[in-house]
This record gives sequence, C-alpha cells and structure tokens, in this order.
Amino acid sequence: MKHPLVDTFRESKLIAIIREVDRRDIVETVAALLAGGISCVEVTFDHTGSAGIRNTLDCLDAIRERFAEQVILGAGTVLSPGEVELAEKHNARFIISPNTDPAVIRTAKEAGMLSMPGALTPSEITSAYEAGADIVKLYPVDILGVGYVKAVKGPLKHIPMSAVGGITPGNVREFLDSGALCVGIGGNLVNCRLTENKKFLEIQLQAKAFCDKIKQAY
Repeated sequence: MKHPLVDTFRESKLIAIIREVDRRDIVETVAALLAGGISCVEVTFDHTGSAGIRNTLDCLDAIRERFAEQVILGAGTVLSPGEVELAEKHNARFIISPNTDPAVIRTAKEAGMLSMPGALTPSEITSAYEAGADIVKLYPVDILGVGYVKAVKGPLKHIPMSAVGGITPGNVREFLDSGALCVGIGGNLVNCRLTENKKFLEIQLQAKAFCDKIKQAY
C-alpha cells in the first residue's frame, strides 16, 4: 500500500536537507524555509559523535515543538534500525538514508514511516524498492546528471525516485522533468556558513527561488 507521504512529496517536490545546523539556530532556519515556501524538512543524523547525535535529536524536537504540523519532518543519514527508532521517538515521519539497508527499511515501515533509501545503479534501485522502499533516493545524482535520471526511469517507471546531490534553482526543473518525483536540496539551500552568520534571510530567498521555479513549471 502506498504511503500517503509519497503524494505529499510529489505535490511539494522539494525537501530541504538540514545538515549539522546547531540546535540554537534550528528554529530560525526552519522559519526561513517556511517563509520561502518549503515545508518538507529532513534533519540529518550527525555521526561525528554523541554530541552530534544529541544535536540532531534536539533539532527534531525543537522543530516539532515550534512548528507542529506546519512542517513535514523527517530524519536523514539514518544508518541503523536503532536510529530509525530514535527518529520516531523524536517526531520524524520519514526516514532517508544514503544507502540501502533492508533492516532500516523494514524498521521504518513497521513504524508506519515513509522509507527513502539511497541507491544509484539499476540493480541497487530495484533492490531497494523490492526491500520495501516507498521512494528510492538517487544519490549522488549530480555525478551522472539529468540524462542518467531519464535513462534509469525508462525501464523503471514504476519506481518512485527522488534526486539528491547538486540541485540548484538552475537545474531543479530539469531533474523533475527527467522523472524525479521530488528533489532533496542540501548545501545550496541551507549550510553552516549561512546559519552560523545568522543569514536567515538568504535562506528564505533561496527557498523562494526554488519554489518560484516550481511554480513556473507545474
């Protein structure tokens, strides 16, 4: 049965990836994304140590407490079933990984969460989907480009795919037109340089630039 968030992502088309943003800056960061028009947010696990994991969980808590249902909130860089369980306890509704681990997919599905594992080759993509992925994340897609997305979607039209890696306002429409159901946007939207220097207006304007490209086309 199709997870309801598949249609949410198909409609919104954009997922903001928040990586290594300090919990003290997270509320203003997400407020800027919302003001710019993006409401699907992925907070990635920081595996540099226990402090990084704690910061990830604190960010998830702060987003849910401040924004409630305004934000479709998920966890990224999820590498183990234990992290799926942590993410669920801290308000995540979807799970994204850079790799395909059937145990991670299974744990997410058992918890009622959308699963979006990473894959790149046709064999990896089909294996992820057969393991239960709701959407397969093509990553890192910028290495092979838009033409690759078109190529793999040819025989694999039945598999919903997202595109992640190197997405900009200048190429976002190309990736969506090539067959991606949605895209994930990381450092070209939110990065530590902007958040540490409190440049939240820049984040808002960049979010708006992405959204404007979507509105012009769809």
